[in-house]
Amino acid sequence: MGIREVANKAGVSVATVSRTVNGVRSVSPAIAARVWSAIREVGYVPNTQARALVSGRSRLLGLIVSDITNPFFPELIQGFEQVAVRAGFEVLLASTSYDPALMAATVRRMIERKVEGVAVMTSEMEDSLIGELTGRHIPLAFIDVGPMAPHISNISVNYRTGVHQAVQHLRRLGHRRLAFIAGPLALKSARLRREAFLHCFTEAQLAADRPAILEGDHSLDGGFNAVQELLGIPGRPTAVICSNDLTAIGVLRGIHAEGLSAPRDMSVIGFDDIYMAQFMLPPLTTVRLSRQDLARQAFEALIADIDRSAASAGAIYPIETRLIVRGSTSAPHPC
Repeated sequence: MGIREVANKAGVSVATVSRTVNGVRSVSPAIAARVWSAIREVGYVPNTQARALVSGRSRLLGLIVSDITNPFFPELIQGFEQVAVRAGFEVLLASTSYDPALMAATVRRMIERKVEGVAVMTSEMEDSLIGELTGRHIPLAFIDVGPMAPHISNISVNYRTGVHQAVQHLRRLGHRRLAFIAGPLALKSARLRREAFLHCFTEAQLAADRPAILEGDHSLDGGFNAVQELLGIPGRPTAVICSNDLTAIGVLRGIHAEGLSAPRDMSVIGFDDIYMAQFMLPPLTTVRLSRQDLARQAFEALIADIDRSAASAGAIYPIETRLIVRGSTSAPHPC
């Protein structure tokens, strides 16, 4: 069925159907409702490419993530796609695997597809690629790492609240010898989490027992391999906070492989609260960073910029974190 059948069914012109489908605001709500009812009745499927040509809008948003194999990102993708589809947008997805060449190819593809905005939910993007997008007035939304410039918004994560709660939780349990497994320190997001831990550790007045800081890679293997290093530290830590949940899950597995158990021999705290964290043995205590909130804020930031008549710089959208206590933490076991 075509657009003419819809027009006949609704008792309007073909032009009115076209304006309704393309979201032209001059169509009254009553007529628009009649047109959409006719569209459903006749089973008409609008041609999205033709709509883009007529309206000058692609109704397409880009979403760039670092590593689609990390459960954090599929949960973020799902949340972003849900809010975008409800608002009448499609999503063009790319996973860069931290590869600069893939990132460059992704940006070119998104420009070619005429995306209206891009959520950059990855660690970093080269300034030249940012310029490629903002130079075409394509709004961007970053997590923490975007520059202050026109058409750029930042989702600012309050890492300190959740990390502070984690450190205080361990302190109340009686832990004094702590360790922190960071992510790759070449990534700004990993550095921010490490800095949050060091600040909260000092604030908790545990400075007499300096924490062990290890650099990981945000992977299961990285957490597993870090256990040997943790166990080799003189006066080994009784608790470890990890920069993400995959690292923490790897640590749990590594502790078990050494014939030890968590939390009896070492308490473990993750970061992100991915869905599988609650199903680990023991269930993982972790700092929750809501993917749904991230997705919603990123989408709203892009739409606000798309709808804005003039470009502005430095829009910031805050996201909070909080500790979720489960079974992987307890009081230190007496030696």
